[in-house]
Amino acid sequence: MTMAELWSIMPLLIIAAGALAVLLLGAVMPGRYGTTVGVATLAGAIFWCIQTPPEAATTLGVSLSPMGRFFTGLFSLTAALVMLLSHDYNERRGIRGEEYPASILFAAFGMAVLSAATNLLILFLGLEGLTFAFYFLVAIDREREESGEAGLKYLLLGAVSAAFIAFGIALVYAGAGTLEIMPAMKALLPGSKVDPLLLGGVGFILAGMAFKISLVPAHLWTPDVYEGAPAPVVALLSTASKGAAIVFLLLLFAGTGPIEVLQVPLWVLSLLSMIVGNLAALLQKNLKRMLGYSAIAQMGYVTLALLSGSEGYRAAVFYLVAYTAMNLAAFGVIASLSVEGEPGELNDFRGLGYTRPFQGGVLALAMFALAGIPPTAGFVGKFFIFSAALRGGEVTLAVIGILTAVVSVYYYLRVVVNLYMHSAEGAEAVNPGTVVETFSLAAVSLVTVILGLYPGPLLGIVERLF
Repeated sequence: MTMAELWSIMPLLIIAAGALAVLLLGAVMPGRYGTTVGVATLAGAIFWCIQTPPEAATTLGVSLSPMGRFFTGLFSLTAALVMLLSHDYNERRGIRGEEYPASILFAAFGMAVLSAATNLLILFLGLEGLTFAFYFLVAIDREREESGEAGLKYLLLGAVSAAFIAFGIALVYAGAGTLEIMPAMKALLPGSKVDPLLLGGVGFILAGMAFKISLVPAHLWTPDVYEGAPAPVVALLSTASKGAAIVFLLLLFAGTGPIEVLQVPLWVLSLLSMIVGNLAALLQKNLKRMLGYSAIAQMGYVTLALLSGSEGYRAAVFYLVAYTAMNLAAFGVIASLSVEGEPGELNDFRGLGYTRPFQGGVLALAMFALAGIPPTAGFVGKFFIFSAALRGGEVTLAVIGILTAVVSVYYYLRVVVNLYMHSAEGAEAVNPGTVVETFSLAAVSLVTVILGLYPGPLLGIVERLF
């Protein structure tokens, strides 16, 4: 293996070595340095991703191209922030052991492999690697029945999704004669003789990915898992995991542009997700379930961007970064407020803006951003998505998306009303937050505001990815 090839996969090696080191360290000094080593590992991977290799060498089915480095850095940063948000939460909830930080590192490793994949087999292995880590993480709080139930639901439906994707990849290989992503997808372009096996394979892959992204009608697991899983786990599941699934689709489309035979199914998935997600969220009284249905609608907007060509791809990547900051803020506040149990019902947040002004302010900012209210990153991200859709000819779907986004303002602002327009209830049971939690929440809040006021630098980076 040459030095260029070693450089190409070094961030992956750093994360994998860190995950193994955390597990081995736990055997010698249990429960002491798992989070510290995990955060240091992810920081090392981020630092390496910032370095520009002399060439994007391809080895073992992966290549850290600019797109691979960007997403590996993003997923590593997200995982590091979730580790920081988890540390005190886990202490309060009695979740101990190195398996938790190690599983987060294994999930980050799967995301990094996926974002750097050059063939369908590695793409699938990366996707399932991160999914297996979440099977464990979702059910890790053994003191809560809801956590075990959420883990079982995620496991069963995740296994079905994996079967769809694996069978689809097998059909693509039979139809295209290759596992390399770009040659296989180019066989679907207009003017090519499309093998029915290839077409069926891509259909199966899309059906499986609809589960991973929480697109209607493969969405029913989302609110249940969001409600039952620990808040920091949901913060990672709703951001980096969803982002990795979108990267999966971007890798399929980026080399060929929108594939005509996929336009109709993607159009329908986007339409149903935007409508069903937002209407169902209107009825929710539990904040985590509401954010679960909100995630369905948000992924509908991102799917709309995927229909719009390269400009839409750039809008999707920008929105993924913004959505990561917004959701980390929302679920980070829930984690920070958890003492005896997690605050779930909207009434649990009454008066929080006065009793815990910092946490209340961060949650309010997250709700404004998710609603797309300026000057937040959510507004800029939605603007880019709808602008790309209109320029790409998806006028009907863009108009429907704008209308559903207007509807979503109601249920997001309902949270803000509870924060500031009702008297406090149960303030004595609310945790004031630790220094680590405060730092993490301040960081994601700052990103949410900066991307809304000054999106130019991130847009410049994103434009170089496609």
